Amino acid sequence: MDTKGVKLFTIAAEMLNISAAGRQLGLAPAVASARLAKLENQLGADLFHRSTRKVSLSLEGMEFLPFAKEILAQEDAARAALGHSSKEISGTLRFAASSTFSQLYIAPILPEFLERYPGINLQLKLSDTTMNLIEGGFDLALRNSAIEESGLRARKLASDKRVLCASPDYLNRYGTPQNPDDLSEHQLLTFMDGATLKLVAKDKPDAKFPPQGTINRVICDDGASTRIATLSGVGISMSSYWSIYKEINEGTLVRVLPDYEIDDQSAIWLVYPKSNVLTAKVRVFIDFLLEKIGDPPIWENQDTES
Repeated sequence: MDTKGVKLFTIAAEMLNISAAGRQLGLAPAVASARLAKLENQLGADLFHRSTRKVSLSLEGMEFLPFAKEILAQEDAARAALGHSSKEISGTLRFAASSTFSQLYIAPILPEFLERYPGINLQLKLSDTTMNLIEGGFDLALRNSAIEESGLRARKLASDKRVLCASPDYLNRYGTPQNPDDLSEHQLLTFMDGATLKLVAKDKPDAKFPPQGTINRVICDDGASTRIATLSGVGISMSSYWSIYKEINEGTLVRVLPDYEIDDQSAIWLVYPKSNVLTAKVRVFIDFLLEKIGDPPIWENQDTES
């Protein structure tokens, strides 16, 4: 049984407001409703009476509520037995992550983590340039790239779809590429590592980004700055969808060659050295990030381009 769904149910039962209960758990209203519907399907019963004006507990919901609270209490007891007690876990956690991703998704949720685990202190090394975990002495890192190092263990946090985009102003001035070959006639913003990436689309030949022989007008090692420059009309960039989905939905950025995506086997991973024991402080931070960001992440729920 999905204990996250059970927790959402107990909060919604107290508030009699599914959307408000979802917000407490960082869930969009549609995601909260879907999660409760999944729980009801598992139980084979409607837990709430829903109308356009109000929500109330059904008879089955009232009967299930004490059991739901007991399930959550047992989960807390089990986690404490495995060293997850928030009062007992302590120490400094050294965490390396993408600065762009951290600004958008990690920094805003840190107050809740620190309140939940008052004995843990965090040392954050934030950079869009990949760092060596073992040499840097990090307990945990977030990587939004393919994991190739054999000395690392990884837990997937979320998908990382990458797309090409530009501002409407840039496309009005320079035109909209109709196929990958047209990119050679445009101003491109590329990442500092200089890698050539594969563009793939269903029923179309693969292509490369940037195209061979193209002069990149701007090369940058910071995703946030790349997004800002793209919004300002500098040119066409490759960006992770999690970084630009709001701008895509608002229309301040437009997907270029929307049938194509970057295929580099990347995802957003939480990684740690194989040689390290997965301590309680690392385990609870991984669990927290999975709870608040994954299953599924907000940008997948609002992906209007897929």
